[in-house]
Amino acid sequence: MKPSILDDMTIDQAKELQFRLVSAIAREFSGHEFFRQGDVGVVPATGRPVQTAKVEQVLAHLFQSQACALARGAGTGAIRSLLSALLEPGDSLIVHTAPVYTTTRETFRMMGLKFRTVDFNDSDSLHRFLQEDRRSRLFYVQHSRQQPNDTYDLKTTIGMVRRVRPDLPVVVDDNYTACKVPHIGVELGASYSCFSGFKLLGPPGIGIVVGNEEAVKTIRRRNYSGGGQVQGYEAMELLRSLVTAPVAIAVQTEQVNRLHRMLNSGRISGIKQAVITHSQSKNVIVELDRPIAPEVIKASEKYGAAVYPVGAESRFEILPMIYRVSGTFLETRPELAKTGIRINPMRAGADLTLEILKRAIADETGERG
Repeated sequence: MKPSILDDMTIDQAKELQFRLVSAIAREFSGHEFFRQGDVGVVPATGRPVQTAKVEQVLAHLFQSQACALARGAGTGAIRSLLSALLEPGDSLIVHTAPVYTTTRETFRMMGLKFRTVDFNDSDSLHRFLQEDRRSRLFYVQHSRQQPNDTYDLKTTIGMVRRVRPDLPVVVDDNYTACKVPHIGVELGASYSCFSGFKLLGPPGIGIVVGNEEAVKTIRRRNYSGGGQVQGYEAMELLRSLVTAPVAIAVQTEQVNRLHRMLNSGRISGIKQAVITHSQSKNVIVELDRPIAPEVIKASEKYGAAVYPVGAESRFEILPMIYRVSGTFLETRPELAKTGIRINPMRAGADLTLEILKRAIADETGERG
């Protein structure tokens, strides 16, 4: 398994993003306004809390977009809100020939959408498909990898769609990539990007849509109910979390890279190989030489590892994550259910993560050293 790796945001790039975000905050808020916890209600002038509207303006500016809408339901809610604004039941959209993320697949089912598949890794096939297709009304692409053999370059893919089918809105699922790679979909030419604020250390349940103003206005109009809106205090909590997220995640990425090197240096016996993947978040997938992965994962919990996700990079995930390989990867490599382990240091260092894994493997093999 030799998966294609996305470009990391370096620590210096992460600091620059933090500074740009604070600059955008200063542009929208006075010092006094920013210290307010946040208002609530369907305010007549905006149709939503004033500070929610201000936070949306900040994020639109940060991601160089016309507009932003905050949505309930985290990344899934953002995607559902946007697709319902752009498509009607029964419409067709273009997706990659790969396992579709569970909640995205359910969104397609709920809306009665028909998806037409083409291999995004094969640029010639994609080009021919775009030229011949006349039924699809939207191009949908996931930024992080859906399967180990994905190699498509997002910027190149978006550029091809823009040239061949300028009529198609391009929607990018930027979950697990926003504030982690140098540029998200809308910054590379897409019409819209959707992602979860929860995966960026924000409060649970808030999703973010950035992109063209037309669909964003539709989302706001349809979400007029005060109970369905993100209130001002929630938007402010999200914004404060986003300020610290890029640097924290860049440090995490640094430790993922270091852990990968350590695992492949022979520090632990029983490991066949360790590879970096973007199966959702950036992580290391370890292949064991014995089918004992579920037992190793279970054993690692007593030494301080988290063995199941909350938001897969949420504010709750501080301990090293040692857990099963993602479902979409398992559809392609089912044998990894027994031999594969996904590892993310989260806020820990590579040293602690390695030590926990070493002890858990030793528990199952009886080999200490």
